[in-house]
Amino acid sequence: MKVLIIGGGGREHALAWKLKQEAPDTEIVAAPGNPGIAALGRCVPVAATDVDRLVALAEHERPDFTLVGPEAPLALGVVDRFRVRGLPIFGPTQAAARIETSKAFAKQLMLDAGVPTATAYRHTNADAAKRAARALGPPVVIKASGLAAGKGVIVCQTLDEADRAIDFMLRDEGFGAAGAEILVEEFMEGEELSIFYLTDGEAAIPLLPAQDHKRLFDGDRGPNTGGMGAYAPVTIELAFADGEFGSALIEPKETAARALAHALSFGRQIVTPTLAALRERHAAFTGVLYAGLMLTATGPKVVEFNCRFGDPETQAVLPAMGGLRLAEALHAIARGDNPGALTALRAPRHAVTTVLAAADYPEAPRKGDAITLPPIDDERVLLFHAGTALNDRGELVTAGGRVLAVTGVADRFEDAKALSFRYSALVDFDGKQFRTDIGWREVARRARAS
Repeated sequence: MKVLIIGGGGREHALAWKLKQEAPDTEIVAAPGNPGIAALGRCVPVAATDVDRLVALAEHERPDFTLVGPEAPLALGVVDRFRVRGLPIFGPTQAAARIETSKAFAKQLMLDAGVPTATAYRHTNADAAKRAARALGPPVVIKASGLAAGKGVIVCQTLDEADRAIDFMLRDEGFGAAGAEILVEEFMEGEELSIFYLTDGEAAIPLLPAQDHKRLFDGDRGPNTGGMGAYAPVTIELAFADGEFGSALIEPKETAARALAHALSFGRQIVTPTLAALRERHAAFTGVLYAGLMLTATGPKVVEFNCRFGDPETQAVLPAMGGLRLAEALHAIARGDNPGALTALRAPRHAVTTVLAAADYPEAPRKGDAITLPPIDDERVLLFHAGTALNDRGELVTAGGRVLAVTGVADRFEDAKALSFRYSALVDFDGKQFRTDIGWREVARRARAS
């Protein structure tokens, strides 16, 4: 099989790794790719947002299917363009991708479909938005409606913070066009969960639930980022009785099976009606629907939907899923077929992913710092390239905010976390930033259980 992968980050490297792991003779072509993906296939210098050249590339290469990694080409309608040419592609159309590209659209869609989510108000006027913030009361969440590279959400503990966030987006144009319309949203209390659902527009097949860490520093402090790490599966037992919601540690041997069972339940409650609402709007969604959920005292509620695999969750979920045959499902959906049932999991494991970020990330990440990688002599450690490049001398250097992702995979969560931390500490480049507490909620749950 030949697969064209659009994108060049850690998520795309993880997807390429998974496809090669399943079938080593798979031919990978990536646009634009990165030095890590280049070790698995062939990288072509075509930007992920250059739709015309991507179409030409696919017509030249004739892959069995194209896999879209980032949201930007989906927002530009790359799937629509490929389908017109009869080129199989995995991802949603431009209309369906609005579930991520417009938070205002997604919120109205959920309200119309009866999908549980936070109360929110849409605004383009700063004074009106500030009044809405006062009506909800602090803490309150201010969201840019458009795409803001995963940084368009500000949780405000006070009204002064809310006023500053509103002015930053609407008056100072801090997020550009992405913040021209904002949501002033109710703050939801609970624990977040990320679940990927593979879908042909009707069926919804979940992968293992994961949890990511958005804040830059340990203890969930510092600025919001695109994600500083993730782990999977999340060992939360979700029990519903008379509308009550509770959690307890699952037995380790049952972690994956129970997590997937709950993901299926959430899918029926949240994803199925969302897909139906999109079909009613003549925007059937195919590809992977990322459900960002908050586990509140009254049950799961949607924080956001994304129209593609999440980063860095993909770097944890795929290694944790054992014998998953992902390519078969992706290929079927790209062709317009029903993906059927995924191959049963064989020996699912725990995976912990730590992101190594560049100096001055997330505000103004520095590029060009030389990277020294340690020898990896443990097959339980995976290194995914995200923001890396080769300079004129062929040296590996930083080329983006999130530079590398180090994933530890093991039968025990504690071992996976230790592996991820150990190798993250060994990677060397000036200004390296990384968190040492990825999976801290899991650590806390296990401490309470013991």
